Amino acid sequence: MAPEGQWILMATGRSPTNIAVIKYWGKRDEALILPVNDSISVTLDPDHLSATTTVAVSPSFPSDRMWLNGKEISLSGGRFQSCLREIRKRACDFEDEKKEIRIKKEDWENLHVHIASYNNFPTAAGLASSAAGFACLVFTLGKLMNVKEDYGQLSSIARQGSGSACRSIYGGFVKWCMGKKDDGSDSMAVQLADEAHWNDLVIIIAVVSSKQKETSSTSGMQNSVETSPLLQYRAQTVVPSRVMKMEEAIKNRDFASFAKLTCADSNQFHATSNSVEYFYWQVAYTFDAGPNAVLISPNRKTATLLLKKLLYCFPPQDKDLSSYLVGDKSILSDAGLHSIEDVEALPAPPEMKIPDQKFTGDVSYFICSRLGAGPKVVSDESQALIDSVTGLPKGV
Repeated sequence: MAPEGQWILMATGRSPTNIAVIKYWGKRDEALILPVNDSISVTLDPDHLSATTTVAVSPSFPSDRMWLNGKEISLSGGRFQSCLREIRKRACDFEDEKKEIRIKKEDWENLHVHIASYNNFPTAAGLASSAAGFACLVFTLGKLMNVKEDYGQLSSIARQGSGSACRSIYGGFVKWCMGKKDDGSDSMAVQLADEAHWNDLVIIIAVVSSKQKETSSTSGMQNSVETSPLLQYRAQTVVPSRVMKMEEAIKNRDFASFAKLTCADSNQFHATSNSVEYFYWQVAYTFDAGPNAVLISPNRKTATLLLKKLLYCFPPQDKDLSSYLVGDKSILSDAGLHSIEDVEALPAPPEMKIPDQKFTGDVSYFICSRLGAGPKVVSDESQALIDSVTGLPKGV
């Protein structure tokens, strides 16, 4: 317990994850996390995929400490230290008259922080948990330390923790501008359109595995930069044009173009041929570094038809339909699926070459989501992850 008379100041925030539709793969500067190309993403609803982080500061804390999903982790890594250093550098005077707490700008450097973070989805499984985590860390630290920088500058700091984290500073559709400066000061995110601009879209994620990736994105990118002859061609020739077309598709809510570009970029990202159009662009798909499939539907009606086909092919192994789909579960009712018996009665999709072929257990579960807003402060103290008396994670 904190010594009598010592104060603890806390802030809690929540930040969403994002899914890239034009990928970032490869860095021109590993330390600053500067990409070799621009990228574009969709921010998902934080109710379904997000990180919640509580940060606390007190003169009684002897060192910086962090807990992720209840387990203490080291803060010695360069990426954590970069975010802490940059936020402390920008901290401003703070005063809470009610609690009689006054902190001068120069005092933040001498105050240690406790950080507790929780992801409501699998960590390091290819669902951009680091994007949500570092965006939330930077956003919440900024609130705690009275940082006055705009979201663009905050995104540049979040980038130094995890590249894609810069895109989770905004909601809706977000572009990460690669920038040109060697110091990375112009490598930041900008919002192309908010979540209300195209709110018909439905995102369904097939979680094939919630296990940690065998190869991290960082290692994979470094290997690609060193060994792939196509990487520079993609970054310099293909992506700039594709980014412009994607911005136009988003502006005009042109789903056919959006889907075609998304699928083509995912195919190229995984070094497969994208010269043949396999189907009419009714649903877009994209894969990130993990094995999980992200499917984007233009509207609710198409999403329900898609879900029926998915559940026919990948029925739940344990017969529990309610836990097999998380996020927006109301889509099950829209699809007329109220029980496992309803799933078992589904007709085979007409495009299946082997109608009776099913892959029970190959998908762990599905997440149904939509476009969402950017980070926000969680004002409900009961949702804080740190005990205001002990300064430690609740339950520790």
